[in-house]
Amino acid sequence: MRNLCVLLLLLVSTRGGGVIADESQPPPATPLPTTPRSDGVIDPTTLDGKVICGYQGWFNCDGDGAELGWTHWAKNRNRPLAPGNVSVDLWPDVSELEPEARYATDFLHTDGSSAEVFSSGDRSTVMRHFQWMKQYGIDGVMIQRFANGLADPKLRRHKDNVLAHARKAAAANGRGIAVMYDLSGLHRGAVKRVREDWQRLQETRLTADPMYFHHRGGPVVAIWGIGFSDDRDYSIEECMSLVKWLKSQGCTVMLGVPSFWREGTRDATSDPRLHAIIELADIISPWTVGRYRSPSEATKHATAVWQSDLKWCVERELDLMPVVFPGFSWHNLTGQSLDSIPRLKGKFLWSQVVAANRIKCRMIYVAMFDEVDEGTAIFKCTDDPPTQNGGKFLATEGLPSDHYLKVVGRAGQLFRNEIVIEKQTP
Repeated sequence: MRNLCVLLLLLVSTRGGGVIADESQPPPATPLPTTPRSDGVIDPTTLDGKVICGYQGWFNCDGDGAELGWTHWAKNRNRPLAPGNVSVDLWPDVSELEPEARYATDFLHTDGSSAEVFSSGDRSTVMRHFQWMKQYGIDGVMIQRFANGLADPKLRRHKDNVLAHARKAAAANGRGIAVMYDLSGLHRGAVKRVREDWQRLQETRLTADPMYFHHRGGPVVAIWGIGFSDDRDYSIEECMSLVKWLKSQGCTVMLGVPSFWREGTRDATSDPRLHAIIELADIISPWTVGRYRSPSEATKHATAVWQSDLKWCVERELDLMPVVFPGFSWHNLTGQSLDSIPRLKGKFLWSQVVAANRIKCRMIYVAMFDEVDEGTAIFKCTDDPPTQNGGKFLATEGLPSDHYLKVVGRAGQLFRNEIVIEKQTP
């Protein structure tokens, strides 16, 4: 998983008019209208000006029909979701979900009621998530398909269900989607699973969907996990072959790479073939979760790293899509301290958004929409997590559950030139 990379290191210009945004503070609680287009449908033919989230879609519950137990909620998915067997640090706000799509756990809220969670396999839940994207002005998501699970029939069936639900939800809500393959955990020789799976998905006419993201004239497919310095069994030759094949199919290829890919240091391999692979692609997205821990460090990273990355990419006619994240916490799964990278009520996330925009990036990737495992989720989470019987979770700092949806929606306004930034707080 890409969270292993965290352990290693624990958009456009401001031209045009509009409302002034404070670069040092998160956006106000009542932003501008979040769907300014008359029909409320985003333009899926380009990633320029887009703010896109990652969508894990990997949560299952006992009784959801997938026969995968409490996957990604619990350390042991085959045991009840209860104190001592939990792997998430944020608790979702499920109050708007359908009653049949809410699953009781052995955790209790302060009033003694059972704390409930959701399954990504329920169509109504995925639809609700996409309704939030439309409501708050988020352009769309990249649906995660972890390649190491494609060989398991049950896991692949779940991934297919989530993708099918997302396709319908994207069409119904005018949001864009694309597929992102994560190579983490693959053994040597197994990268070919991605090629086989992509061919299978084309039989469903996935990229012909009207809301499937295209860029530079081709359907977007992302490959995450190329060039990291951690111990990955799959080879760089396999990755090269995959990228070449995808390009031969007319795809626009996005690569998820380490933060220090350009220099080949720290989280990145020094193998010169990494640059060769990158130059074959169209978009690169350096992974930054855990690489800085405060607004000042984020701003410094943008100036010291992203700015040079962007220059390198422009010289080679590539696009750069920086990754921004709201905070980080990995306590219940790994025992790390709770709230290890504080959210600061949105100031941390907003500082990254502003920094990316200021150096004239044209697009950003928000990690993640629904990642409660590592505390990076931006969808609705509760400020009243279960505590009655030993639960230890992050609250939302007294903020409404939709606060980070509003922050990301405001980021979209910034990257569409609907608001501008001044150096001083207005």
